[in-house]
Amino acid sequence: MHQFFVEPSQIQDKKIIITGSDVNHMKNVLRMKIGEEIAVKNGVDGKEYRCGIEAFAQDQVVCSLRFVREEGVELPSKIYLFQGIPKADKMELIVQKAVELGVFEVIPVAVKRCVVKLDEKKAQAKINRWQGIVEAAAKQCKRGIIPVVREPMTMKEAVAYARELDVKLIPYELAEDMAHTKKKIGAIRPGESVAVFIGPEGGFEESEVAEALAAGIEPITLGKRILRTETAGLAVLSWLMYHLE
Repeated sequence: MHQFFVEPSQIQDKKIIITGSDVNHMKNVLRMKIGEEIAVKNGVDGKEYRCGIEAFAQDQVVCSLRFVREEGVELPSKIYLFQGIPKADKMELIVQKAVELGVFEVIPVAVKRCVVKLDEKKAQAKINRWQGIVEAAAKQCKRGIIPVVREPMTMKEAVAYARELDVKLIPYELAEDMAHTKKKIGAIRPGESVAVFIGPEGGFEESEVAEALAAGIEPITLGKRILRTETAGLAVLSWLMYHLE
């Protein structure tokens, strides 16, 4: 069954109006028919609105609501991935897979060892690209919400942004004791927000790790092998998904 996202205002009592690029996709790519059932979500309340296609117009598709599924597919905790900006193709992979694993927000972090340097114009283009990948991934894996990609932050800004979150973790190659990692993740309770800091290809500099530790961000190990930046965050997200669900 195909799923589409709409704005909350497009859900009008027993009618749901689909607009934008989805209209052409439904009509000319998927070749959907009157009466066909689809799933619609508004990206906010996590509910799934099951409806049937009632009519095709030039710039909209009118659907009639059949029933609402209340049970959510979201993780019981909000996960914030603070990702040191890697090369473009790696970031696109990270964003896509993070959405599949249940991330709530992705925050690109410009740290000292980042290979990619973004000016304001390039940053906005990248954010738009990454957000498009997020939306496509959210549709594909039937998320209840559309996760957000924030504007790139410095390490100092990222640490400040994470200050109010409940649990804050930074995988670090010099950290030891997997038992400590297991204990920290095992102690996370549903409803607690979680920040995960991942370095870019070259990792964090010692001064950046020190800044994180001074702010109460806990160092953890991911094992005896050094993971690539596109692997490390997804490994932590997988552990969190397993633990929380």
